[in-house]
Amino acid sequence: MSYLAAAVTLAGLLGIVNLLLSFGVIRRLRKHSELLARQAADAHGPDGPLMLAAGQVAAPFEATANDGGAVSLASFTGQTLVGFFSPGCSACEERMPSFLAYANDLADPSRVLAVVVGKPDRAEPLVAELSPVARVVQEASDGAVADAFAIRGFPSFLLVDPDGTVAASSLVMTELPVPAAA
Repeated sequence: MSYLAAAVTLAGLLGIVNLLLSFGVIRRLRKHSELLARQAADAHGPDGPLMLAAGQVAAPFEATANDGGAVSLASFTGQTLVGFFSPGCSACEERMPSFLAYANDLADPSRVLAVVVGKPDRAEPLVAELSPVARVVQEASDGAVADAFAIRGFPSFLLVDPDGTVAASSLVMTELPVPAAA
């Protein structure tokens, strides 16, 4: 009988230890989530903004889309969704479905610009995935489009008015408003 009492006591103690460890993990996850939410809301990194903020104006740029068409601020016919991605970026892969869904909801690929920053051989899968819903520009890390929007982190998402003014910007698609009708 004493073995049974010892086993029950040991199981109870293990249950309490497990419960305390679970509370510690949950507390740590909450702090981590708060830090990530704050970073996403600020769209700032340790060295400053990761992209242009709402109200700022993008610098003029010229680029060539993968379909051979010219892309510039002058080619924005209405409020345009601009997304920046980088090959091998796990956050880019994670947020790609929400970008694609948002772009599909626009139902006008001329109002969506996707910029893939990185080596062309590694960018092909991203380009193939983005091409059905957006004009796609491939460029090096010092490319004209990324410079025009002061991009320093991936993925980055912006809603841009035809005059180049950033209406909204964020690191996550869920923080962008539904764009105005063209």
